[in-house]
Amino acid sequence: MEYGVVRSEGTGKSESTDSLLQWSQWQLLDSILPTGGFAHSFGLEAAIQVGLVSDPEELRTYVVHLLENTASLLLPFVYSATRSPSIQTWHKLDKILDAMLTNEVGRKASITQGSALMRVAAAVFTEIPSLKMMRDASLSTGGVCFHHAPIFGLICGLVGLDSGTSQRAYMFVTMRDVLSAATRLNVVGPLGASVLQHQVAAFAEDLSKKWKDHEVEDACQTSPLLDTVQGCHGYLFSRLFCS
Repeated sequence: MEYGVVRSEGTGKSESTDSLLQWSQWQLLDSILPTGGFAHSFGLEAAIQVGLVSDPEELRTYVVHLLENTASLLLPFVYSATRSPSIQTWHKLDKILDAMLTNEVGRKASITQGSALMRVAAAVFTEIPSLKMMRDASLSTGGVCFHHAPIFGLICGLVGLDSGTSQRAYMFVTMRDVLSAATRLNVVGPLGASVLQHQVAAFAEDLSKKWKDHEVEDACQTSPLLDTVQGCHGYLFSRLFCS
């Protein structure tokens, strides 16, 4: 099948190329992309079992604090990787983030999701051969952990997302995945989760603006209790999620 090509006046850019690129950008955020995000609850399962979350209102509070932690700690890595989507920048950010994640459960979850995202992206986005080359080179040399946030930013940069959109997108997938976990943990129903997602979106936008375009030197935890609770996940007697 051939795609028609129309040149935009004054830019020389192909409209069909831009349109096809948008499909790749949307697919990156699609829950059907098998990156393993739905195997993780971002500490929510542990929070429920220790009594921090027991109803939709407490879930709302948990999600807001989780998003702030995500924004303050991980958005700087997404931003830096999107701005400079190269193997050198990615490896540097990967090492810094690996040193910063002291919660072993969260660290393993980040590596698992990042490895899956890189593998899937290299197989799906074949129009970007550098993805497969960077993955193969990193696997052959070793020493790369494949943390999720830098890889997400790297892929966003390569599929043409600007840094602001990529940071907002990272907040979106985090909110999407934790609310999906909440429905399977019976804290809220599917409709209630959708309502809550819409309500929390305003907080997510404010947090995205607050922590937008920060360098990795500014990365920090704003809700350390959530990090501590997630670290208890490995001690749960019975559990549905990996983290």
